[in-house]
Amino acid sequence: MATKVEALQSTTGKDQHERETVFDIFRRWGYLQTSLDPLGQYLPPEPFPTPVPEGEFAAEARSFYCGTIAAEFMHIPSPEQRQWLQEKMEQKAPKANQAHILTQLIHADLFEQVIQSRYLGTKRFSLEGLTVLIPFLDHLFEVGSSLGVTKAMLAMSHRGRLNVMVNTVGRPASDIFTKFEDVDPRSTMGGGDVKYHMGATGDYTSPDGKVVNLHLASNPSHLEAVNPVLMGRTRAKQERIGKDGKKQVLPIILHGDAAFAGQGVTAEALNMAALHGFNIGGTIHVIVNNLLGFTANPEESNSSRFSTDIAKRLPIPIFHVNAEDPDAVVRVAAIATEWRQRFHSDIVVDLVGYRKHGHSEVDDPTVTQPRRYAIIKDRKPLYQLYAEKIGVNPAKEAEQIQQELLDAQKAATKASEIPKLSELPEYWDNYKGCEFDSADEVNTGLSSERVNELVQQLTTVPKDFHIHPKVKKLFEQRQEMGSGAKPFDYGMAELVAFASLLEDGTPVRLTGQDSQRGTFNQRHAVVVDTETEARYSPLSHLAEKQGRFEVYNSLLSEAAVLGFEYGFARDYPEALVMWEAQFGDFANGAQIIIDQFIAAGEAKWGLLSGVVMLLPHGYEGQGPEHSSARIERYLQLAANDNIQICQPSTAAQYFHLVRRQAMRSWRKPLIVFTPKSMLRHPDASSPIAEFGRDRFLNVLPDNEVENPRRLLVCSGKIGHNLRVEREKRKEKGVGIIFLEQMYPWPEDEIQAALDQHPNADEILWVQEEPANMGAYSYVMPLLRRVARDRAVLSVKRSASATPATGSAKAHDIEEKTLIDLALGTAGEN
Repeated sequence: MATKVEALQSTTGKDQHERETVFDIFRRWGYLQTSLDPLGQYLPPEPFPTPVPEGEFAAEARSFYCGTIAAEFMHIPSPEQRQWLQEKMEQKAPKANQAHILTQLIHADLFEQVIQSRYLGTKRFSLEGLTVLIPFLDHLFEVGSSLGVTKAMLAMSHRGRLNVMVNTVGRPASDIFTKFEDVDPRSTMGGGDVKYHMGATGDYTSPDGKVVNLHLASNPSHLEAVNPVLMGRTRAKQERIGKDGKKQVLPIILHGDAAFAGQGVTAEALNMAALHGFNIGGTIHVIVNNLLGFTANPEESNSSRFSTDIAKRLPIPIFHVNAEDPDAVVRVAAIATEWRQRFHSDIVVDLVGYRKHGHSEVDDPTVTQPRRYAIIKDRKPLYQLYAEKIGVNPAKEAEQIQQELLDAQKAATKASEIPKLSELPEYWDNYKGCEFDSADEVNTGLSSERVNELVQQLTTVPKDFHIHPKVKKLFEQRQEMGSGAKPFDYGMAELVAFASLLEDGTPVRLTGQDSQRGTFNQRHAVVVDTETEARYSPLSHLAEKQGRFEVYNSLLSEAAVLGFEYGFARDYPEALVMWEAQFGDFANGAQIIIDQFIAAGEAKWGLLSGVVMLLPHGYEGQGPEHSSARIERYLQLAANDNIQICQPSTAAQYFHLVRRQAMRSWRKPLIVFTPKSMLRHPDASSPIAEFGRDRFLNVLPDNEVENPRRLLVCSGKIGHNLRVEREKRKEKGVGIIFLEQMYPWPEDEIQAALDQHPNADEILWVQEEPANMGAYSYVMPLLRRVARDRAVLSVKRSASATPATGSAKAHDIEEKTLIDLALGTAGEN
């Protein structure tokens, strides 16, 4: 017979089981019945997909999971992480500093109101309806500073950006008002950017005196394109710090709801979260959710209940919170920060509010959402609603803050200079942009002895390492290159360039699809043990105090990975940072990053990056998507010495180009059209002596012919084909000049190469690409300028809608015709 104690224990155990069963339902589905939309129009409660036994336990669980916070976390496989989140949700909410929250809301709302009254009809992308973002960020940094955060990197789109600059980053309000006054327009002619794209730097100081350095990144109107850029910049700052970098540098990305759901780079960037080469210890993602995408309703922007559902592919928590419950918002800010610092994982916070005005202040939203804006029209600002909730009269404080803002606006009307919103870190002190100065040129040569020493190190693996027979043979051939018995191919020239920089302390980072081995089996920067599959990189074992070497096979993405590397280079100017396309054609998947950041970042924001793009290029009959890296696109983007565009024709030229990029203080993006079939071709190989010359040559003149009748100017593989065919035909009357750097245009060098053969009365530009592609449109007027009185004609494929034919035989016919025209009869004008 059971005792009373045993009976009580049995009852308690039964109750506990019943409680857990009920709570488990609410942990899994409670988010469906939360109150999130402050206006009560969207996100109505949905029934649970499983019956809920009503009672005391259900009421208790409902109080935790069906209020103004919706938590999605039961998809996370880790019991430890789920238990931690349960404990955070199933406890009494900590008391918020309501007076501080109110002050921040007053600042946020009145900042917008002053702009509305003084600059009526001017675009600003107001935060009204979501001003709770300001106390959210404030509390995030307060908690973060207590958990070791010393730097925070922020990226965000337009909505509320100016407000964040002032009330979070700490820029004076007068600076922003001066932007509205648009003073000194002549100083930004041909450059600059709109005020809600600019970056800003500042400091947050916690109540106990801890300081967090804040950096709001510049970004364009492609709202989510900044995500991987911010992640790359964060990784660079973390690596600078070292061991505690991921703990100290906190990335925060603020998204719009429609953009988060709709723009593909979001998914690409989210997928980087736990990848070794791109991990940054977790990002706090914040959706500034006004339940509208310009004029589109939520059901027109995303196919599921929440715009955040794309993030459920990852084992990370997603919180939704009603933006008119500031206490709940601040509570979630603390949970998000603690989660990130504890588990080093992403987390998503969806702040659900509304948009007081149209998409921008010149737009009339009543045309497309009349019922919603009828409600918004009479809605009080959040600071007033919150003051009523906590029983405070904010009139006096609001009056004081408004007067301070009005005074700042008045001061802005008298400004004569554009305010500087950010400061560059000191590691940029030794680097510069603007136009190229030949005084910045450097000697990139190495002695044969040092090259051979590096080769020996690069072809040595541990004694117990089981190297693949093919790789072993390759290493033996590379040792012959070092001894001078064989010429260097591109792969070995590149590795020697890397090794030389690393030994001198320069970090080297390379990413891309299959970049460790190389798409064309040319690199082998990492070798794999045939028995254990352990990986070994000789480049990481050169010297005790060498630079850090990183090479990663990237995810199957162009936009996110190139954006990441551009960002990394922005905050690690001392490093050689390279991204390699599998084929140069594939870079078109990253066109936004190329257009908006790489080509225009300096002109728009005054920000430099030395990122290198390696784009395999060359017509070998492999079809439209494996031939052209679209040279014409990069040349169209080139102006004011913003980028460098090169196509090195030999291994030694590539070696000097790589070293030049790292060693010069002139920090500009470098676009390199690399070969495919020529990677190991004897015509493109270089003797060891070529590594000893002073520098990369922008133009390779023809010293093999005397007094030719015709000069062919070309770049890349076609030049080698022409030289081979010239030799076969024993043609002495044609000179072939290689244009190695297309931009900046090497006027003096090309002039000298042409003047070397003054009796050649014809100059032909020869290219493999169709007439509407390649360098043709760019080069022809420049050649005519330096040719003086000599005729300048061209040989190229006919204009085409596609870069290349899909038929290998058709390619061969076209190639033969090109060569015949170049070496035989004159081309067409």
